Amino acid sequence: MSAAPTNGAPSVGLPVRVALIGMGRMGRALDALAPERGCEVVARLDAAEMTNGITAADLRGAQVAIEFTTPESSVANAILLLHAGCPVVIGTTGWSAQLPAIEAAARDAQCAALWSPNFSIGVQLFLAMAEDAAKRAREVSGFDAHVIETHHIAKLDAPSGTGIAIADRLRDGLGRDVPITSVRTGSVPGTHEIIFDAPFEQIRLVHEARDRRVFADGALTAARWLAAARAPGVYTMRDVLASSQAIS
Repeated sequence: MSAAPTNGAPSVGLPVRVALIGMGRMGRALDALAPERGCEVVARLDAAEMTNGITAADLRGAQVAIEFTTPESSVANAILLLHAGCPVVIGTTGWSAQLPAIEAAARDAQCAALWSPNFSIGVQLFLAMAEDAAKRAREVSGFDAHVIETHHIAKLDAPSGTGIAIADRLRDGLGRDVPITSVRTGSVPGTHEIIFDAPFEQIRLVHEARDRRVFADGALTAARWLAAARAPGVYTMRDVLASSQAIS
């Protein structure tokens, strides 16, 4: 790959300088947790500050940006950040059909982006478990699979990016599509359930996020990883965890 982004790797012992793009629930959670995770928030940009786009000056020397906004604005924000020379962790979901535009921008700007439908480390393990269980279910007869994903009532996309990712892994293992049921209620941070159903028995696998800080924690881990002068390109949490030998 070509040369790494010019922002430079974080010096050992120094906090990573982070710009937060979007100051909603996740932005505030990131802001609160950042100091505990070796990050210094140097810029906080909400919709009011981005009416004229995003420039390098707005980022106040950030080594990496973390973007949690809306599906309608996320791709444009990420492209602006890449062209400003700032690697970006994209936490917004509901835009993945436009991934080729992010890939093109990263290539043109010679910068790096990282995206994931879910930054929980437990969810990454859950995805691996889902695919393995689906492969095993395929070896026997009689099991159907179903995904149920439940989120707070304000979540915009349904099914969620995580629900789609789980169904994709199940499809890879089973060799057929898997239905998703989406529930939006209350203030649930995120619960994902896989049901393997047979005529006389049932298997349930569940991941439940108890606090949205789990997503903030994973996004900050991803930001530190991305700020370490990664080569231009588009990465996912699988890259982060593989390089940390946490999960393949």
